[in-house]
Amino acid sequence: METHSSSASGGGVARVASSSSLGGGGGRAVKVIPLQIPAPPSPYLQSAALASRWAEKVRGMSALAWLELLLPCSRWIRTYRWRESLQADLMAGITVGVMLVPQAMSYAKLAGLQPIYGLYGGFVPVLVYAVFGSSRQLAVGPVALTSLLVSNVLSPIVDSSDELYTELAILLALMVGILECLMGLFRLGWIIRFVSHSVISGFTTASAIVIALSQSKYFLGYSIVRSSKIIPLVKSIIAGADDFSWPPFVMGSIFLTVLLTMKHLGKSNKNLRGVRAAGPLTAVVLGTIFVKLFHPSSISVVGEIPQGLPKFSIPRGFEHVTSLISTAFLITGVAILESVGIAKALAAKNGYELDSNQELFGLGVANICGSFFSSYPSTGSFSRSAVNNESGARTGLSGIIMGIIMACALLFLTPLFTEIPQCALAAIVISAVMGLVDYEEAIFLWCLDKKDFLLWTITFITTLFFGIEIGVLIGVGVSLAFVIHESANPHIAVLGRLPGTTVYRNILQYPEAYTYNGIVIIRIDSPIYFANISYIKERLREYELDLDGSAKRGPDVGRIYFVIIEMSPVTYIDSSAVQALKDLNQEYRSRGIQIAIANPNREVHLLLSRSNLIEMIGKEYFFVRVHDALQVCLQHVQSLNPSSPKVSSGHTPPRTRSFLQSLWKQGSDGSTPEAEPLLPRNEV
Repeated sequence: METHSSSASGGGVARVASSSSLGGGGGRAVKVIPLQIPAPPSPYLQSAALASRWAEKVRGMSALAWLELLLPCSRWIRTYRWRESLQADLMAGITVGVMLVPQAMSYAKLAGLQPIYGLYGGFVPVLVYAVFGSSRQLAVGPVALTSLLVSNVLSPIVDSSDELYTELAILLALMVGILECLMGLFRLGWIIRFVSHSVISGFTTASAIVIALSQSKYFLGYSIVRSSKIIPLVKSIIAGADDFSWPPFVMGSIFLTVLLTMKHLGKSNKNLRGVRAAGPLTAVVLGTIFVKLFHPSSISVVGEIPQGLPKFSIPRGFEHVTSLISTAFLITGVAILESVGIAKALAAKNGYELDSNQELFGLGVANICGSFFSSYPSTGSFSRSAVNNESGARTGLSGIIMGIIMACALLFLTPLFTEIPQCALAAIVISAVMGLVDYEEAIFLWCLDKKDFLLWTITFITTLFFGIEIGVLIGVGVSLAFVIHESANPHIAVLGRLPGTTVYRNILQYPEAYTYNGIVIIRIDSPIYFANISYIKERLREYELDLDGSAKRGPDVGRIYFVIIEMSPVTYIDSSAVQALKDLNQEYRSRGIQIAIANPNREVHLLLSRSNLIEMIGKEYFFVRVHDALQVCLQHVQSLNPSSPKVSSGHTPPRTRSFLQSLWKQGSDGSTPEAEPLLPRNEV
């Protein structure tokens, strides 16, 4: 190919003489932007540059930057506006603290633990997170889903009345904390991105139903089997129907109605936000007063709760680590999905930056410290975080206030908790998890994307009928299968030229776009690697056939002579794909078909160059633009059909333009560039 650059640097517009490039046949010169071949980078220099940037970044960090990195709370402490923020943080902290005390006891019962361990879980982790956590509105502590997971994994190992049960729950907090810290330090939070929102929604919806059914024993007045599967729970409820007791059912139903009403009022009316947070406390106070006044024998109560702050102790039961590791990973995953998700949403809403890996590290430190003070796994709560934000929390001081309220409850109020009805705590749990039943998401997915709805349904059903671990594994597995399927079967579009432009678009999306006889333009909308190269080759072979649904231009040559591959969306290509492209090129050559490549990125271009694929295809068939590739290939096609009208070797007179078109086309020097028709006017 004969090229004449219009700039010394080689980056200008080149003219390709049709007579030399076509091997005769005459034709006008076409404008082609030369494709620059990037210089291959030295691996040593790349590593050295990366190390140098890191070293420079570390050296450039001031003492204040190091302090903010190690103690994120210093960011809001040093800029704290006492007059503007103190009152809001105090109100938010008190509001959520009052909400946390009864909720923590309720969730501990759900986990199969004594209520005191829920209070411990709402004390040390809350204070530690306020120091090491980067979110200013996230409310940390015991949550329903984590509590259910703890109960589900420990119940088959040991009876909940055994001391070992409590020791293993505390050990689980240490394991979860270590995993969260490691994932935060090694910046592995991205792994959880492979779990789709459909899986999360289906999982939480099924878990909410299981949690509500497991708490029904406090409403019904008799024991039911402890399980995370719906069938054993329903069977147990039906089997014990003869022992049904009306008093706890009526009392629990009243409390549940009160809680749901107060929650609705708090959500629907901004002036009544505090009513929502006061719901759990109201249920506990009303229930305690009723029990103290009437002493009903059929209403079970919490019983004695130890008074005082938790003592420092090292977790025990390390011989059971192997049986807990899967649940520790699952709880860590839930922490990332729930806590980091809501923390990032609240940060965006309140206008500050949040590093998800640092957030994960803060949660890990909170759980590790909590495990040394008899806490079971804690994480961020959707409901309490929402109340905290709605109550006006501006900094982590609201979390410190929550911790102080919990400390006061442990020091002075535990004697008052002995008469709390169990059905009141169950009503608190049920009212909280009802918000997790996301049926609206299922309806939305049905209308939007049937594939995501199928994923939601599979996760929901498997979690409901086969248990939490199996449900999550199947949901994640199917989600990854969908990802792999999409990756192995990428979208490939046939491009056509939009009339009157040099823009090329999918002919299915733009039916008015036209193609050219003898040439097919393909765009591959994904990386090319070993898993999808076979599919891509099959589709490319299919495109050799006649393409229906688009207008054809140019001489009728009867078959395909050129396949132009638009590679701008291809971000990566591996060695298997390179070898497959070599085989495809040889196969095409044997049938008289030439491949042309348009707009590969730097990394792809370097790999193609190192593999000698550029030499095999021909350097003259690598282009910056699809339009350039089409111009050159079209002149080749025209040279193969002497009977077709030839493109004049002279300049074609410019088409008549409107005033606005003339302004648009006018160059910086005030001149109007010459037109570049690909065919004579009677064929375009």
